[in-house]
Amino acid sequence: MKRIAIQRMAWFTLAVSGWWALTAHAAEPVLVPVVASFSILGDLVQVVGGERVKVTTLAGPNADAHEFTPKPAHAKALLDAHLFVVNGLNFEPWALKLAKSADYKGDTVVASKGVTPRQMATERGHVHAEIDPHAWQNPLNVILYVANIATGLSKVDPSGAAIYQDNARAYIGRLKDLDAQAQSRLDAIAPDRRRVITSHDAFGYLATRYSIVMLSPEGISTDSQPSARHVADLIRQIKRENIKAVFVENMRNPKLINQLGKDAGVTVGATLYSDALSDADGPAATYLKMMNHNLTQLVTGMTSPSPIR
Repeated sequence: MKRIAIQRMAWFTLAVSGWWALTAHAAEPVLVPVVASFSILGDLVQVVGGERVKVTTLAGPNADAHEFTPKPAHAKALLDAHLFVVNGLNFEPWALKLAKSADYKGDTVVASKGVTPRQMATERGHVHAEIDPHAWQNPLNVILYVANIATGLSKVDPSGAAIYQDNARAYIGRLKDLDAQAQSRLDAIAPDRRRVITSHDAFGYLATRYSIVMLSPEGISTDSQPSARHVADLIRQIKRENIKAVFVENMRNPKLINQLGKDAGVTVGATLYSDALSDADGPAATYLKMMNHNLTQLVTGMTSPSPIR
């Protein structure tokens, strides 16, 4: 009788242990492996995906996605992914080459799908200067990014579709608030004061959205080299129009813009973030933080009665 009781207790213990194991396994979040081409997209994927995704970002914080060179570890991460999110608009041509060389079989989302591309002049001879790829600089474009990402995640993980759509809707509300606040802050600045010098031409969508004149010694690609004549023209324009807002970007060598500011008699302002987020402890660790930081610095620069310190 005692032996039977012991056997029953053993079976009961085994059954309870198995139930707890199944319950714990069921409670574990589904981690959909997703690769994003650069840090801004990585943040957007994380926002939409929440706890259901595991995001790997190729060109990370403060990295120049224009000149990024993938490594074998990046190809391996892509092979394990269910979804690859890229910007498109010829921003990161290396990304699709990586997918092809790695024989990636998963789905790909072009985040900028549906964006009306900003056309660029080609007077400086850049081979891809016809289209400006930095569409995320207009938060209304990022609404399309977020919707495209939610659609892509829903396709590879249908059971999480409702979560992705809810997260996207909530974030789109924040993007609309960001746009309204930016419009209000910049509307308060006289049009003739909305003139800014940046180290490369990455803020065109922002400039168009909020009626800012953006000038730069470099073109769309950060590997372009400005001519001496172009730099001289900028210096003359800074002096002639009394432009005080002069900035360098986080992944650029500040030497050129600092020299331009020195020759023009103005002090370069705080760092702007254009093609990459800051580190986690920096002022632009997420897309929303990046935009708020940039807008604050731009407003400060455009309204400053004296050179920025």
